Amino acid sequence: MSTPNPLLLIAELTYRCPLHCPYCSNPVEIGGARYRDELATADWARVFQQAAALGVLQVALTGGEPLVRRDLEQLAGSAAEAGLYSTLVTSAIPFSRARMKALRVAGLDHVQISFQDSDLCESDRMAGASSFVHKHSAAELVTELGFPLTVNVVLHRNNLDRVEEIITLAERLGACRLELANAQYHGWAVINRAALFPTRAQVEAGERAVERARKRLASKMEILWVIPDYWDEYPKPCMGGWGRQAIVVAPNGDALPCHAAATIPGLAFESVRDIDLGKIWFDSEAFNRFRGIDWMGEPCRSCPLGRQRVDFGGCRCQSLQLTGRAEATDPACHLSPDHDLILRLRATLPEDAERPLVYRTTRAAAERTALTSAFRARGRVEPSITDQTR
Repeated sequence: MSTPNPLLLIAELTYRCPLHCPYCSNPVEIGGARYRDELATADWARVFQQAAALGVLQVALTGGEPLVRRDLEQLAGSAAEAGLYSTLVTSAIPFSRARMKALRVAGLDHVQISFQDSDLCESDRMAGASSFVHKHSAAELVTELGFPLTVNVVLHRNNLDRVEEIITLAERLGACRLELANAQYHGWAVINRAALFPTRAQVEAGERAVERARKRLASKMEILWVIPDYWDEYPKPCMGGWGRQAIVVAPNGDALPCHAAATIPGLAFESVRDIDLGKIWFDSEAFNRFRGIDWMGEPCRSCPLGRQRVDFGGCRCQSLQLTGRAEATDPACHLSPDHDLILRLRATLPEDAERPLVYRTTRAAAERTALTSAFRARGRVEPSITDQTR
């Protein structure tokens, strides 16, 4: 099978972020020295040119929070000069009219803002910071300035019962696209899996709400719905297939086939500081390790349903996490010999006692006080918080 050219570059500009979402998929160890030395402006400009030469059409300027990069306007300009369609993937904290105008002038094409919930208190609790009101204002500014707006909401046990309200929020904000992606258990989401894992009833009700909204809003807003692997019968193709459609560049310059690939032991990742992006894509051991189907064992290799060319064996990082073997068939597949691992999780996690959320970093005392006051005003118990410093 010939190696296709990538279509998408995911530029993780930084892992710094003012929010502390307990489902964050960024590496748990991001405070370590490995990611502190971020690529410089000139490095990213070179990467964008190499990506365009490789056939990439789109770049996602993401993180962490890309707005903490003081050179973001220059980076957006470099992406435009390379001929790439650029999306700013942001928490909208920090966010200002002057900066967004400058990004518009620089050539930024599209803005995606994450919301944690349609409910103010729940959104702020999940973000680990008071942010909902600011996000709302930022979304209004985005559409006022003429950017297409995507609203992204990660779904889990705590907000799945409000899918209809979330859709209404995105509609009211003028979003042209709404991404409803159930949490994938990587990074901090693994630590918080027991507190995030939804029931089957919640997932099915959410799916019905999405289908109703799609019929009503067909010509107005696109709605993407991603079911959690643990409640599906087949896995999804990781990033459209390992080394098939997308390339991730981490803040330190490591080029990765997927966001969580660095968790796989034994894989050495080459840096765009030293090697051309195209050479990494076609020739590196890491990108070729699980590319295509030749690496597969059974039952994937001789799948009677031909799924090996549909899901490409599923998620390598999920296989590693659940079985200890990155090369194993993704246990999310009902044909996997390890599928009983998923069945046990389905049976136990939704009924598990409520667990305290583990946030990715210590929050300021003022933020904690504000959230506690908001919950008490709503007649709710103060959220149980375990702080993790890095």
